[in-house]
Amino acid sequence: QVQLVESGGGLVQPGGSLRLSCAASGFTFSTSPMSWVRQAPGKGLEWVSDINSSGYGRHYADSVKGRFTISRDNAKNTLYLQMNSLKPEDTAVYYCAKGDSTPAGQGTQVTVSS
Repeated sequence: QVQLVESGGGLVQPGGSLRLSCAASGFTFSTSPMSWVRQAPGKGLEWVSDINSSGYGRHYADSVKGRFTISRDNAKNTLYLQMNSLKPEDTAVYYCAKGDSTPAGQGTQVTVSS
């Protein structure tokens, strides 16, 4: 079955950076579009970014455009999210997902606070 394990979250000051990783297994990662979504405290899931199977097609939510970069390594079955210039409003649990499906992992907590 689909298994997605997110990591790399933590506590960071405003303006800082984090790199999230998502290790995928149980499906053919190299042919699957992938996405990152997040859930802030008390709010619903918010789409953040997605990437096609080759890695050349990427899209971002307006709220993160220019600050976040999605990428993938198909040889390692791993998805990444480089997050720069972090803001307090980026605080959330971040999940990766296969395509536009409901996230299957536990997520990784990102807290941006001074």
